[in-house]
Amino acid sequence: MLKINIRWSDIDANRHLANSAYINFMSYARVVEMKKAGVTQKVLEKHNLGPIVFYEKIFYFKEVLPEQPVFIDIKLKGLSADYKFFQFEQNMYDENGQNMAGYEMMGSWIDMKKRKLATLPQELAELFQHIERTEDFKVLTKEDTRKFGMFPKPISPERIKENLQEAYQ
Repeated sequence: MLKINIRWSDIDANRHLANSAYINFMSYARVVEMKKAGVTQKVLEKHNLGPIVFYEKIFYFKEVLPEQPVFIDIKLKGLSADYKFFQFEQNMYDENGQNMAGYEMMGSWIDMKKRKLATLPQELAELFQHIERTEDFKVLTKEDTRKFGMFPKPISPERIKENLQEAYQ
């Protein structure tokens, strides 16, 4: 369980935790878990690996207000047999144990030189051994990465040019 204190920069115009802060906090909790297992940026660099995210889902249950500490747990929801794909379930709680938000993500590893998906080397697979599993933990396959039926949809450059509007005018 990781404790995070809410900063002013984490608050949005409605004076509660900003949507982007939820994702940042969950990501930070995963980095902490990786460091616990000894998987640091140096180790990933040695193996030319980087973690990537396929999708993230957040479920908001109760607003988080300024100066309210939150506590994040992390569980492994799925893992492929070759450690190429991983799925995490995380929850955010207040100090009384009330579930403020739920989160799920699926990711993989990328070979930083080839820019292609990579299998985690066996010596780094230890990363996942200390993480508690969810009750519905499953062995992931490549098909699980597309379970929502979402695929790339190209658009013509002409359509982009026709509908281009500059942000922050």
